[in-house]
Parts: sequence; C-alpha cells; structure tokens
Amino acid sequence: MAVVEELLRSESDGTISFGNHKLVKKAKLEDFKHAGDLLKVKTCGEITKLEKNGMFLYESVPGTSVLNFAEKESGVEFVVEGDEDAQITVGLTDETEYEVFVADKSTGTMKTGLGGKLSLSVELETAGEVAVRIVQV
Repeated sequence: MAVVEELLRSESDGTISFGNHKLVKKAKLEDFKHAGDLLKVKTCGEITKLEKNGMFLYESVPGTSVLNFAEKESGVEFVVEGDEDAQITVGLTDETEYEVFVADKSTGTMKTGLGGKLSLSVELETAGEVAVRIVQV
C-alpha cells in the first residue's frame, strides 16, 4: 500500500482514500467534492484529519494514510497505514453502540457519547497496514 500522493481521492468503488503520513510539513486540501459532499483533509506525519461538510469524520495521531474509507448505514470501514501505532477517532452516530474489528478480530463493543466520537488504538508499527471495521450493534 502506498501513501495518497494527492491527499484525497475518490476510488472507483465509491470509497475515498486520504492522508499522507510520510509528509514532514502539514498539507491540506479543501472543497473536494465526493458523492454530493464537500470534504477537507489535513495531513502530515503528526496528524491526519478529515471533515465532511464541515463536520468531524476522522482523526489519527500520529498521521496515517487511509485507503477505501467507506461510510455505511451501519458504520465505517477502511484500511489504515502508518509507521507507528496510532490513536484513531471517528465521527459516528451519537449515543450508539458499535462493535470494533481490527484485522478481522473483534476488540469488543464501544458506545459513542453525545458527540458521536469513537476512539480506538491500532498497532501499525509491526503490521504496516490494518483493516478496521466499525459496525453498529
């Protein structure tokens, strides 16, 4: 898997890929149109952040590269790559319970609060890239 050189792109399957964890300096791309939404990404080695229509959608510390990010009615799924372990936060539905799968293994269920944010840790230092799936229970 490679970093997303253009910072944010639409894939042929309707998903998006974004972020470049190899960048030393922060870069951003605003007003990217995808499926009727406006997306904005900020990324570098320290952080990757994605907003949709001005609302929080994804953040990782340190920065990551994300492939095939798909929002579904039941949650989200994506493949994440990075050079070191990352703390990832995704924006979901408020006060809803989700089951989190990392590398096809359940890490348990979590409930979002009023802001709809769910945080998880992903071990990337040894794996390089990991599939993440978050499904509403």
